[in-house]
Amino acid sequence: MKRVRELELVNQIREIREFEFGVFYFFKGGIVISEMHEGAKFKWQNAKKAVYAAQEIYGNDIPLIYIANRVNRYRVAPFEWFKFHKNRFDMQHIASVGPLRNNMFSSMLKQLIFPKRIKTFPDLDKAVDWALRISKNSGLSSNS
Repeated sequence: MKRVRELELVNQIREIREFEFGVFYFFKGGIVISEMHEGAKFKWQNAKKAVYAAQEIYGNDIPLIYIANRVNRYRVAPFEWFKFHKNRFDMQHIASVGPLRNNMFSSMLKQLIFPKRIKTFPDLDKAVDWALRISKNSGLSSNS
């Protein structure tokens, strides 16, 4: 699978934040791509760090377009999605790249919390094209 640093879009990265659980790439236009570390357990305590980084970089007014580039195996505790949603972070645009390694319960729970908003893509290029279209339609691609 392709990694973020292999994208043609790499020159549009505004900022990179590396955490103990993974790396988050913040692009112009509110596009955020994550690559979690192998074996990481992504919990709300971790997610908060990425959320606060996004708010610091973009402010609170820009709708985020989040892509989880699943280049490594990691876990998301299913009930952590409730905390994510409850704590203001109601993202409108979410995508997952690569084979879904989550269990069925986790996938169903995400669909319940974020109905009809999680897209799945076979490769990163297709996910980035999707994100760029949303960003362009939002008028955010050049100034954020």
